[in-house]
Amino acid sequence: MVSDDPTLERHFKGHRDAISSLDFSSNMKQIASGSVDACVMIWNTRPQMRAYRFEGHKDAVTSVQFSPSGHLVASASRDKTVRLWVPSVKGESTVFRAHTGTVRSVSFSSDGQTLLTSSDDKSIKVWAVHRQKFLFSLNQHINWVRCARSASTDNTVKNSRECIHSFCEHGGYVHHADFHPSGTCIAAASTDNTVKVWDIRTHKLLQHYPVHSATVNSLSFHPSGNYLITASNDSTLKILDLLEGRLLYTLHGHQGPASCVSFSRTGDFFASGGADEQVMLWRTNFDSVDYSEVLQQKVLSDAHDFPSLPQESGAGGVSSQKSSSTALVSPGGGQPDSVPAALASTLQHIVGQLDVLTQTVAILEQRLTLTEDKLKECMEMQRQSVSER
Repeated sequence: MVSDDPTLERHFKGHRDAISSLDFSSNMKQIASGSVDACVMIWNTRPQMRAYRFEGHKDAVTSVQFSPSGHLVASASRDKTVRLWVPSVKGESTVFRAHTGTVRSVSFSSDGQTLLTSSDDKSIKVWAVHRQKFLFSLNQHINWVRCARSASTDNTVKNSRECIHSFCEHGGYVHHADFHPSGTCIAAASTDNTVKVWDIRTHKLLQHYPVHSATVNSLSFHPSGNYLITASNDSTLKILDLLEGRLLYTLHGHQGPASCVSFSRTGDFFASGGADEQVMLWRTNFDSVDYSEVLQQKVLSDAHDFPSLPQESGAGGVSSQKSSSTALVSPGGGQPDSVPAALASTLQHIVGQLDVLTQTVAILEQRLTLTEDKLKECMEMQRQSVSER
């Protein structure tokens, strides 16, 4: 499934403080970055092309995103505003006086017609992009809303105009959340050092990755849906194999916290940003796969496609944890003509029961893992207590 290790292709310097957010344009020719230095920068991935620095925000930029067409960049700021930029030399922008608190996140709809903004004022707002008009608010959160996809410090991850469900198992608060490309799952990065993947239909916890040793700041799904990349205060990036439920790579590049990470629209590259003021461009080097076919199959459309026990990380510049294992695929597809309808129905029922059993086992494994972690913690505390005596 994976060929060579990911490689660092280029690094960009120009910001004067920590990088807070990154996004690729749809044509992969530009990367937008936001920083605590209050600037938005547009980096050209082609050599010898100059970067653009956009100044306008009065305080730290917290989030940036290209519109699906690539003709606009939205930015959110601690100055309580949202700006829409034209990513060209002029760097013209329009301002939304969006919220009464820090704006934490911006997110375009898939058609580019609407924009979600989230804020410390506990609200998510929806805007019509071209008319630059406020449409409506989502006010179900009871604390800061960190992410417009969306995540909040009331320990929940929420979505939709009406709150469908609140996921409440994170020990810390959620820094960042993202939807799986299939739309069936959501991943959340938390201050409790973990990444969790939830099924948004069954509301079940599918996977739990305790692979970082510090707060997880950001995550991004690969377009195929097979991989998830994370960035943490422990200065590392981690690539997780979701089909096999394990850590694939640990990447060391940033000096100090890695604050944000994002896959390109095609998945061939990803970018990371850190407190070291650097934007790094990496090549994934995954085997070439027809990802559109993978998405059509919706490999991850059922909970049983998510194994639940990740392995702990290794060390090194680019650490890889590879093993020979086959990808799990949904038991979809039509029934052969030779199978009688009654038998087909029975088989379908058995498959359904197996799904339930698999989900139950996954949840039990999660609980066992958590219990083992607690036990390790207790033993370590006891050891320290004995040594202090």
